[in-house]
Amino acid sequence: MKSYITGLSVAILAGSLQVGSAAEISGKVTLKGDPKPEVPIDLGPMCGPLHPGGEKVTTRHFVVGPDHGLANVFVYIKEGAKKGGEPAEQPLLDQKGCLYEPYVLGAMTGKPVKIRNSDPLMHNVHATPKNNPEFNFAQALQGQVNEKAFTTPEVLVRMKCDVHPWMFAYIGVCDHPYYAVTGKDGSFKIPNVPAGNYTIEAFHLKAGAKAEKLTLSDSDKKTLNFELNAP
Repeated sequence: MKSYITGLSVAILAGSLQVGSAAEISGKVTLKGDPKPEVPIDLGPMCGPLHPGGEKVTTRHFVVGPDHGLANVFVYIKEGAKKGGEPAEQPLLDQKGCLYEPYVLGAMTGKPVKIRNSDPLMHNVHATPKNNPEFNFAQALQGQVNEKAFTTPEVLVRMKCDVHPWMFAYIGVCDHPYYAVTGKDGSFKIPNVPAGNYTIEAFHLKAGAKAEKLTLSDSDKKTLNFELNAP
């Protein structure tokens, strides 16, 4: 019994050391220049009441913070990462107020994405990828959840609703878990990255992409910033 406990303690310690030795990439994506104004969306009599208080809804082509931080940028290891691993959490694509939330998210090949309808009306979920099989299904019930997985890496897969033509979302699909989406201030963090030589890309639907090469050692905490240009 004592030897079992000792062996278990060693295994736990080894596991914690392995996690502790992993590196981290963090940084910020900013936008240079002024993007075109967002376009107001007419939600109509069915979806409008889901936004009480006169909330204005627009397109989300450029979500820019006061210090030029750019949201909804997919930042990922484009080259150098080994295939496999597990995502930090199962991604969820929700439909709330006749909008997809979040607008951009990440997923791994072969790992299911939860797709939920939180609205009291029908949506349909239509994926229009270039490298993965297309799918299209209805979600008629509030609270309905379906799961779908992608087989091939693709940046980005477009998701749309054929019932409400303004509804779009985009999924960055990788064959590893080393990706992130920038927040409202443009910041991102990719934790638990093994040591290695990588190419990191920041991809935005309208502002394009930029890539940087990076070498990571064990326990490195590297900062990597990107500046994209408004078209």
